[in-house]
Amino acid sequence: MEDRITLSHGAGGRLSWELIESSLIPRLGWEWLGLMDSGIVEVEGVKLAFTTDSFLVKPPFFPGGDIGKLSVFGTVNDLAVSGAKPLFLTLSIIVEEGFPRNYLERVVESVGEACRVCGVHVVSGDTKVVEKGKGDGIFLNTSGLGTVVKDVSPELIEVGDAILVNGPIGDHEASIIASRKELGLDVDIKSDCGPIHRKTLELLNRVEVHAMRDPTRGGLATTLNEMARASGKGIVVYEESVPIREEVKAVCEILGFDPLYLACEGRFVAFVKKGFEVKALEVMGKGARVIGEVVEDHPGRVVLRTSLGGERVLDMLSGEQLPRIC
Repeated sequence: MEDRITLSHGAGGRLSWELIESSLIPRLGWEWLGLMDSGIVEVEGVKLAFTTDSFLVKPPFFPGGDIGKLSVFGTVNDLAVSGAKPLFLTLSIIVEEGFPRNYLERVVESVGEACRVCGVHVVSGDTKVVEKGKGDGIFLNTSGLGTVVKDVSPELIEVGDAILVNGPIGDHEASIIASRKELGLDVDIKSDCGPIHRKTLELLNRVEVHAMRDPTRGGLATTLNEMARASGKGIVVYEESVPIREEVKAVCEILGFDPLYLACEGRFVAFVKKGFEVKALEVMGKGARVIGEVVEDHPGRVVLRTSLGGERVLDMLSGEQLPRIC
């Protein structure tokens, strides 16, 4: 471990995990700290999912969304892939001195609109202002609470499970890249920023689902590595089956990025029991694809089966492709 924190420690990849496991877990304990999207707790016989997240996207307004919608949808989605029905949120706002008041009001309006779309309510909050030059605009923190509808966990993943994604990957991070005009990209890409809880709840009611995750920081590749590691099972991904828009591929080719590591904000990965693939695709909707399967070989690792028929190890994100994406 390095003796100072770098941007790569916040990228959601290998260094993030090393930081959590070496510096955080030993000082907080395992009992209540969940390493998935939400912690699952039981209170007087009621099983609850509880999650928290911070958002510091740059720029705060981007094609397809903004930091306000992102904070609500991101928190709702973390509850959704934990098998829960989202109910309540908290909202904390950190604003930099000099930030335009109309921008702040626009962000809060987006939070309210997103809550109405999701059917959730902000029930508590806080506001802080920091000195100019100390906050880079606006940061949001949200926590979310929901009731667990069905248990889903990497521990339930079985050999033979089909792995599905509900649509094209990488749209969110690609849209952020294009929004930063200093990179000189003129590409029309909208973020996939949106809620997934209605689809996940329907999926849980109609299909035998073992686990779900949303591929945010670190993208699809890192998320699948986390699931392989947590389940102790091997994963094979079919390169040709992974849906990626041509515009996203173009951005990656220009900048030397791998789309499998780009963050999404309206996608989820589902591990469903073999034989339920057709029904799962029907529920997940247009754009959903079966992208891989769980195997006995190479436990704890992910292998990409390429379009040329070869195979290569698909590892976690090892550095930072682009900071301040969510």
